[in-house]
Amino acid sequence: MRELAWLIPVLPLVACALIFAFGPRLPGRGAYVAIAGIGLAALLSIGIFVEGLGGAKAHELNVRWVPYGQTALDLGLRVDNLTTVMLLVVTIVGSMIFVYSVGYMHDDPRFSRFFAYLSLFAASMLLLVLANNLLFLYAGWELVGLCSYLLIGFYFEKPSAARASMKAFVTTRVGDLFMFLGILLVFFTLGTFRFEEIFAKVHAGALEGMMVGGLPLLTVVAVLLFGGAIGKSAQVPLHTWLPDAMEGPTPVSALIHAATMVAAGVYMVARTYLLFFESPGHGALTVVAWIGAVTALMAATIAVVQDDIKRVLAYSTISQLGYMMLGLGMLGYAAGMFHLMTHAFFKALLFLGAGSVIHAMHTNDIKAMGGLARAMPSTYWTFLIGTLALAGVPPFAGFWSKDEILLEAFHHHRGLYAMALAAAFLTAFYMFRVIFYTFAGTTRSHHAHPHESPAVMTRPLWVLAVFSAGIGLVGAPFLGNPFHHYLHFEGLKAPAFSWGVALAGVGASGAGIAAAAAVYHWKVVPSGALRRAAGPLFTLVAHKYYFDELYAAAVVRPTLAVARALRTFDVYVIDLIVNLFGFAGLGLARLYRVFDLYVVDGAVNLLGWIAQTAGGVLRYVQTGRAQNYLLAIALGVIVLLAAGLFR
Repeated sequence: MRELAWLIPVLPLVACALIFAFGPRLPGRGAYVAIAGIGLAALLSIGIFVEGLGGAKAHELNVRWVPYGQTALDLGLRVDNLTTVMLLVVTIVGSMIFVYSVGYMHDDPRFSRFFAYLSLFAASMLLLVLANNLLFLYAGWELVGLCSYLLIGFYFEKPSAARASMKAFVTTRVGDLFMFLGILLVFFTLGTFRFEEIFAKVHAGALEGMMVGGLPLLTVVAVLLFGGAIGKSAQVPLHTWLPDAMEGPTPVSALIHAATMVAAGVYMVARTYLLFFESPGHGALTVVAWIGAVTALMAATIAVVQDDIKRVLAYSTISQLGYMMLGLGMLGYAAGMFHLMTHAFFKALLFLGAGSVIHAMHTNDIKAMGGLARAMPSTYWTFLIGTLALAGVPPFAGFWSKDEILLEAFHHHRGLYAMALAAAFLTAFYMFRVIFYTFAGTTRSHHAHPHESPAVMTRPLWVLAVFSAGIGLVGAPFLGNPFHHYLHFEGLKAPAFSWGVALAGVGASGAGIAAAAAVYHWKVVPSGALRRAAGPLFTLVAHKYYFDELYAAAVVRPTLAVARALRTFDVYVIDLIVNLFGFAGLGLARLYRVFDLYVVDGAVNLLGWIAQTAGGVLRYVQTGRAQNYLLAIALGVIVLLAAGLFR
């Protein structure tokens, strides 16, 4: 079945083409075609995964593209255990989001176009996942960026959505530039883009001893590639685009945050993990770990003060992506990917649950909600399951994957472990803050009439809730941790399960839940008092550590100033010079016209007048009468005789 893997990205791509071509004339205005495309891709992915469970070997498909010197550039696909895990995540989670979107986007005038974009997004991510070389991966990488631009700015008539899509596109391009430089460095030093060939040469020591700017070349290559992941997976300092991406429709937010764009950076690090692992002293992995830990903690603190339900989840995603990077950086290859898989299910569930709430309340502000547990029971219970999974409460999925990352950090770096533990506390705190504000108490809005969402929206929630509750068991120690056996990195061994680390993680989550209940449910400590006590720290966090202001001051305003200066130069210098040349040309043209009119045309007309006048005179000579001619001859003879006589 692995030989059919090429069909997996082709199916949603064909769906996209059909929807663009025929649109509303298709069944379900194109939605059913999109669902069929991603659904069939999911079935194929499941079949390939089952085949992998049976011990199937990695399979590659290569197509010669362009000859290049002594070698050639290939377009190829690779199916191995890492690929199958990502295929399952993208297609299963994507299928639920597609189905949910039928209800959420039902009244949108651009309904068909939305599903075309979703299908293209899924196809791009699947292409990225299946690529067997850096060049093909980069093609999928950029297509994912394009689709995010189209979907974040789907409501392009809103200035905020247009700005958010541009911000996402430009910010991620910064990271992509570093990644592209890393890809070029790999190609010009190793002469290939294919992962297997790159890994073989690196393992054989092809880059050993090579330096760039006093740093090991392999470390530089890995860090440059990681630059792309910093942009795509919204790590510090290129994280600012992801919260603004909430301007897109909620299903888009779920797809970006769970199964596609932001997962691409983590997957890329895992796919090229040998480059990071082989860097001298694991230098590149140290960078990954620190960036991940700082991102996890910083984003968690910002999420605590957000009132927009989607922005809380957005900063939560940034924080959890930091967890994944921390796991990978702490030699937890399987742990990082395990958390990516579990996170995809419960974060998609949370975003779709948030969409269900917004669909009913017509607001994103959690402080304007309340009391929705009774009015929206399916949404409430599924959202609660997703929250428990995200908070790391056992036995839900997030507990097992987050515990493994904490375990890796505990064994390798206690400082990073403490940062991760603090982020775990904050995660539970801000998520139950959302629960208490949104679902507990009474409805605070007098204009809202909350009601449960239709079945087409709630059924995907229950499917994702089942996964969020149970998928973590594939990494449970008491079951032998089958995920680690299926997906492992040669040379790495996961540390043994530790009750102490597990209890510390659960304790942090429990403390976060208790603190949220004390502040927002029982109101033992008023939230206003906490804000006043925090003082400048609250201001710092509320302004998101001033990253946007810093970029505005350091990049945006200088760029705009330069653009305005260039515009002024263009208008008053370049245009002036061009206009002067234009006026000079116009003056010369007028002179040429006068010369042409009165000299050239005059000379031509004079010659014509002379010819006409001469013709008028000569016409009297040619009368056509014989007697006149005889008379002229006679007179001529007389003149000649007279001249002869008197000479």
